[in-house]
Amino acid sequence: MAREAAARPFADAARAINMDWATSLDAKHIQRWSEKLGRRVADQRETEAQACERGDRPAGPANDPPLLVIGVDGGRVQGREMDAQTKSRWREDKVLTVTSMLPGDGGERKPQPLVTTHVGTMGDSHAFGRLAHVEAQRRGLRRSEEAVIVGDGAAWIDALRERHFPGVPRIVDWFHAAEHLHEVARATHPQDAARREALAEMLKEHLWHGRLDEVLAELRRCGDAAGPPREDDGPDHPRKVLAANAGYFERHRAHMDYPAYRARGWPIGSGITESGVKQFNKRVKGTDQFWTVDGAEAILALRSMWLSQDDRWQRHWLGATRRQTAA
Repeated sequence: MAREAAARPFADAARAINMDWATSLDAKHIQRWSEKLGRRVADQRETEAQACERGDRPAGPANDPPLLVIGVDGGRVQGREMDAQTKSRWREDKVLTVTSMLPGDGGERKPQPLVTTHVGTMGDSHAFGRLAHVEAQRRGLRRSEEAVIVGDGAAWIDALRERHFPGVPRIVDWFHAAEHLHEVARATHPQDAARREALAEMLKEHLWHGRLDEVLAELRRCGDAAGPPREDDGPDHPRKVLAANAGYFERHRAHMDYPAYRARGWPIGSGITESGVKQFNKRVKGTDQFWTVDGAEAILALRSMWLSQDDRWQRHWLGATRRQTAA
């Protein structure tokens, strides 16, 4: 029941179970029972987070990871009720991937992922951070030779790092940073494709080679040419776009030393985490899927175990079977 609900929509899960077991369950049966199972898993995660805060950290892996990459991002879940503040049914679920890697050699050999585990939750950034801390400890954060956090430039990621992973280097995903430079080029040359492309490529070349001073100088030059933002400028007005991106690169200049990251064999992209978000979205995102927060949290908890590559799904349910047998 838990496996089918973690892997596919409730109606499809009911159909599969009915075919296998000659039952006559419907989607509501599967939803009610699987959400109950998922809530148990979510409650267990919360118990582990409370224990970790008291200093009782989970046991790490048998082998110390040479490089632990902590990836964070957000997905989308459609609620049954409209949010009073945003006036939208769509809410963000937060997604964590923790990947053990073999570092690259700074040249041709790129970082090689070994094992990835996942955590998805409807909780806010504070609740998510607590779960992320537990998962990183479980994956060997204390004993890893190196660890990094990779994500986009969202402010909540900075706050999460400061609270739960102080001292762990923060890397802004290269592709997100490059897209911001394309935004600058579009705002600077909205009608001239050739100049727009040339500016974007020049800025990316500077960024790739760690020339942040040159990037910031060019952003200031573009901003000065456009003039300061005005109160009546919309969020997509070139003046607003240029000012926002100047602030973005200034704020994250310490997180964009891409030549140093490559030399150490670290990843500079968040592809594994973005793939993880897509894997969660396959289960909980859809125009025909509407969730309560508690219901989504239960299925995200099951989905987290199902997607993780460290056999925790098998260990969890084998342990549950043994406990029921003993009882």
